[in-house]
Amino acid sequence: MTTQSARAPQSEIPTGREEVAAAILEAATGLFAERGPAATSIRDIAARAKVNHGLVFRHFGTKDQLVGAVLDHLGTSLTEVLSAGAPVDERDQAMDLQMRVMARTLLDGYPAAQLQKRFPNITTLIDWVRPVHGDDVSARLAVANGLALQFGWRLFAPILRSATGLDELTEEEIREVVRKEVGRILSPATTPP
Repeated sequence: MTTQSARAPQSEIPTGREEVAAAILEAATGLFAERGPAATSIRDIAARAKVNHGLVFRHFGTKDQLVGAVLDHLGTSLTEVLSAGAPVDERDQAMDLQMRVMARTLLDGYPAAQLQKRFPNITTLIDWVRPVHGDDVSARLAVANGLALQFGWRLFAPILRSATGLDELTEEEIREVVRKEVGRILSPATTPP
């Protein structure tokens, strides 16, 4: 049986540690977003990455460790996109991808909160809103509430729109309203006593 990597033109096959690891992360991210980690085998990831499946284990260890590495990778990538001041559509795509993989990971029963080791975009956001909220717990709750709103709309928009009679609003109109509401949650207007 011929593997996909054996059929791929030599120039498309990743070589070197960094290139192989990047190809595996990209392949795993795409497959996890499409079908979730539970329905994705290490062989599927290796085939898409055009590497031998043994390299997946060598670079990332167990499948749980690979899931954690993908979640860390997505958090770092989103932080880079946000820090670079990327256009709104690019930020939305990065957030959609991260939230889709996170949701599929959780729905598949993986302990995402234990597997993901770094949350750079969340840490940055908490640091940014802490002065506005006055204390650490309030800042963390505001960020959690903002994220919950984003998750809800990004994952359940069709049913939310239908159930609430908002079908006439465009996707962009919904996203703009959600952005404003998240902004209000993160930076509430100070009201006089």
